[in-house]
Amino acid sequence: MIGIETERLIFRQWKKTDYPILSDFYSVDENVRFVGGVKTPEESWRLMATYIGHYHLNGFSYLAIAEKNTGNLIGTVGLWDSNPWPEPELGYWLLPNYQGKGYGVEAGLAVKMFALEKLNLNSLVSYIDPSNEPSKKLALRLGAKYDTTIDLLDFGSHEVYRYK
Repeated sequence: MIGIETERLIFRQWKKTDYPILSDFYSVDENVRFVGGVKTPEESWRLMATYIGHYHLNGFSYLAIAEKNTGNLIGTVGLWDSNPWPEPELGYWLLPNYQGKGYGVEAGLAVKMFALEKLNLNSLVSYIDPSNEPSKKLALRLGAKYDTTIDLLDFGSHEVYRYK
């Protein structure tokens, strides 16, 4: 996944210099209420390390995505599949200044294609909090269809959007 490029984006591994941006993002409830909630600076550091470790274990993860023309970190789009996780997931979040510019669709389509065509995954879903309307709209734009609602481990009720 590292090195995937789209017209405007580059997928890359997380760097130490991304940490202040990640930590600031995770310090604001409005930003993160649907992606695990507010984190302390130490928890944000551990989250970034988890993303990196997940990549080394699986060959995919939530990667940093940056604008090609500026190199600015704009968020993450990627794949998650841990042992307790029900199915491989396509997940995403963007920094507030980069939302509404089509980056989510552009990055999500690239990851979906990678997951289904390069990794040949048998299933791919997005788990979405029932009140997260923007995320549901993005999943639909990426070609997902609502499948069911489940209790997702200790994260509570989540709607399952399945990609074909």
